[in-house]
Amino acid sequence: MTRAIALFVGLTLVGLFALLNWNTFVTPQPLSLGFTTVDAPLGLVMLAIVGFLSVLFIVWAMTMQAGALMESRRLAKELQSQRELADKAEASRFTELRNFLTAELQTVAVSQDQTRALLVSRLDRAQESARAAQEETANTLSAYIGELEDRLERAQVVPAQYERTDTLARR
Repeated sequence: MTRAIALFVGLTLVGLFALLNWNTFVTPQPLSLGFTTVDAPLGLVMLAIVGFLSVLFIVWAMTMQAGALMESRRLAKELQSQRELADKAEASRFTELRNFLTAELQTVAVSQDQTRALLVSRLDRAQESARAAQEETANTLSAYIGELEDRLERAQVVPAQYERTDTLARR
């Protein structure tokens, strides 16, 4: 923007200078073109060259600006399409992650169920084993006590009031 203002101010000063010295600008002078000489107003020729170069520069600047705008729009569209592609890829990754986590959680749940079933069966076996050991111990203890009572009865160390109740049932 500042360049355009500087160019406008410069062209305005050249135009003002030409207007103030208009008589000198239009006075014909002999001009050498290299192979011939021509009588023409030097100021007008120089003013025409400056005007032509200014128009040429303005056209060039507008072309550059238009090209930059077109490139900017193209890049914006490409950026938008890349952003949409990235969003789709991100959504795809999230879907893939969700599916993976679901599968892993199902695997963990199955493993947990298997572990629970194994643990319950082991506990049942341990409980059954403990019950069998307890019954065996109780039977062994009863047998020892019974054997002791029999020995004591044979030795007649046990008074009659302490007789076994199961011996009464046998009689």
